[in-house]
Amino acid sequence: MARGSARQGRPRVVVIGSGFGGLFATRALAKTRVDITLIDRTTQHLFQPLLYQVATGILSEGEIAPSTRNILKKQRNTRVQLGEVTGIDLAARTVTAVSSSGTTVTEYDELIVAAGSVTSYFGNDHFAPFAPGLKTIDDALELRGRIFGAFEMAEVETDPVERDAWMTFVVVGAGPTGVEMAGQIAELAHRSLRGNFDAIDPKDARIILIDAAPAPLGTFGHKLSAKAAKQIGDLGVELWLNTSIADVDSRGVVVRDKQGVETRIDAKVAMWSAGVGTTPLAKMLAEQIGQEVDRRGRVAVEPDLTLAGHPEVHVVGDMGTRDNLPGVAQVAIQGGRYSADQISRKLSGKAPNAPFKYKDKGSLATVARFRAVAEVGPIRTAGFIAWCLWLGVHLLYLVGFKNRVTTLFHWAVSFVGSTRSERAATLPVWPTDK
Repeated sequence: MARGSARQGRPRVVVIGSGFGGLFATRALAKTRVDITLIDRTTQHLFQPLLYQVATGILSEGEIAPSTRNILKKQRNTRVQLGEVTGIDLAARTVTAVSSSGTTVTEYDELIVAAGSVTSYFGNDHFAPFAPGLKTIDDALELRGRIFGAFEMAEVETDPVERDAWMTFVVVGAGPTGVEMAGQIAELAHRSLRGNFDAIDPKDARIILIDAAPAPLGTFGHKLSAKAAKQIGDLGVELWLNTSIADVDSRGVVVRDKQGVETRIDAKVAMWSAGVGTTPLAKMLAEQIGQEVDRRGRVAVEPDLTLAGHPEVHVVGDMGTRDNLPGVAQVAIQGGRYSADQISRKLSGKAPNAPFKYKDKGSLATVARFRAVAEVGPIRTAGFIAWCLWLGVHLLYLVGFKNRVTTLFHWAVSFVGSTRSERAATLPVWPTDK
């Protein structure tokens, strides 16, 4: 019998998504007598919190996105299938997926939906070509090309106004991803690219971090947010707060302050980390049970993370909303493990667990080398100690010993030294206004 093929009479579990929720749920079912089909539109498990390090040349994509098949190669009850899920039929209990080879329809007895999140432009999707988000490997590689390419374009540009535009970088959104991106672009300009050019000085780069909120990293509380703001400022990053985005085009961004005054910033490179949405699957599920999704596109779930009226459908991570849980990796990991345990208990005739309760393990955000903020239990700290905590936690959650070793090596090269080992990038074709 082929690996992962269905056994007579064994329950069929379909898992949608190979991110934190889907992968941890699948691994938790390794010893359960079920047949699992894991469906995703990519072939890798993406460690999304480190995508910005791919975009800024610290890590390679392979170090944060190991092959899903390789991770699960010893799990004999699991079959991995490449495909974009386009339909879920709750009545028929089927999942429809499309790939280059055609359409497949997979039946299930238990379904775990963990398709993750997407970038939200708050209804302004026309911003996307000019300000990519950072949710996928493709996003990170596109941004890497734009960031390093901008310095190359500035080197050969003779018009000082155009040169300044190439040397201006705008990051929209002062949450963890935006702060990390702005900090690493500043590190590139001030350390890693020093002495690499003849006509320009990378230190002249202008990095602007914009947010409509009154403070960066607002979820960390006033004191840590203030410390993060100081760290950002010490790097030479301009922090524009209480400022919204009115427009984005090929020439830069237009911002609007609280008084409604608009200002244009000429910048050839912009990056968007201001909004998070969900895939259309959440709305598809909500419509079938007669519900509306919330403003972020999430479907409401029961206390045990199942869909109302469908105890066989488990919604994990960013797609579901319950008790205002944050959209962080730990919620997906704990939810995936919880749902897997619920399935195991159901199939073995045991009573279900108590409702899902998220155990907050704290929040971490790095600003740049030796700079970070950490909120872990009663500990509130910023600076070098927080940075070390951040390194340790992220190293721990990387999948695979080899990935941890190579990541540690590249961190040493980039943070102890001053170079970047992953500067190879295809120069992008910058989008133009239509």
